[in-house]
Amino acid sequence: MNEIRIGLLQLHNVADVETNIKHITEHVNDLAKRGVQLVVLQELHNSLYFCQVEDVNNFDLAETIPGPSTELYAKLAKELGIVLVTSLFEKRAPGLYHNTAVVFEKDGTIAGKYRKMHIPDDPAYYEKFYFTPGDLGFKPIQTSIGKLGVLVCWDQWYPEAARLMAMQGAEILIYPTAIGYAKSDTKEEQQRQREAWTTVMRGHAVANGLPVVAVNRVGFEPDPSKQTEGIEFWGSSFVAGPQGEIHYQACDNDEESVVIDIDLDHSEDVRRWWPFLRDRRIEAYGDITKRFIDE
Repeated sequence: MNEIRIGLLQLHNVADVETNIKHITEHVNDLAKRGVQLVVLQELHNSLYFCQVEDVNNFDLAETIPGPSTELYAKLAKELGIVLVTSLFEKRAPGLYHNTAVVFEKDGTIAGKYRKMHIPDDPAYYEKFYFTPGDLGFKPIQTSIGKLGVLVCWDQWYPEAARLMAMQGAEILIYPTAIGYAKSDTKEEQQRQREAWTTVMRGHAVANGLPVVAVNRVGFEPDPSKQTEGIEFWGSSFVAGPQGEIHYQACDNDEESVVIDIDLDHSEDVRRWWPFLRDRRIEAYGDITKRFIDE
């Protein structure tokens, strides 16, 4: 078996960045003691989810890559001998910012980065104000433990993104995430949304014969503008196998530090049983690049 041990950190963020980083560092150290080879952090884990409002002062949270956070997390990865998936607010140039996942190799080098491609713009999720869509494409990142198909949050709703990662040899799909309930939604609607979120990524696992790791933040974060009632992030971080089977799913209301073992070789078996890549009718898919097909 080609088994890897993965650590998931589902945390509740606070306003102070240093406190968040200290909290993350303590948990990553604990996960390393538990033998993990790969640690996945949630989306924009250094701060509160600032996209609830459009405020130019929030651009002060962004930093260059390389920069202070990459230096800190590179050192952490090297000291602990782990592969570490982080999620940072990247300042590429004045007025040009990205939502960027950075993957660190166990020797502390940057194995690669991915800039979030699909950018939402919805009440309490005003990401288009902050982030320029990614320009690095959907390219897996080669690491010492395998080829990681790293995507970010809103990307998780798009089968095209998962498929393109799989077509380029990704061995696992990884989604740092920040998603939650609107307080105004009914309990039934909240449940439907959370189940849809889990289901769509399990579908990516099945369609591509790959394991999926999704790590979401948890806890309530108020809307500074008070235009909404804030976001209750629903946690529920999970690991699914290549047939969509749930290996573990965290709770929806508390922090969790989880260790999961998965066998990457199992994907080979599943793809032999269900050869979806073999049977794709690629000559018939030209219209997929259109926005919509009018009659």
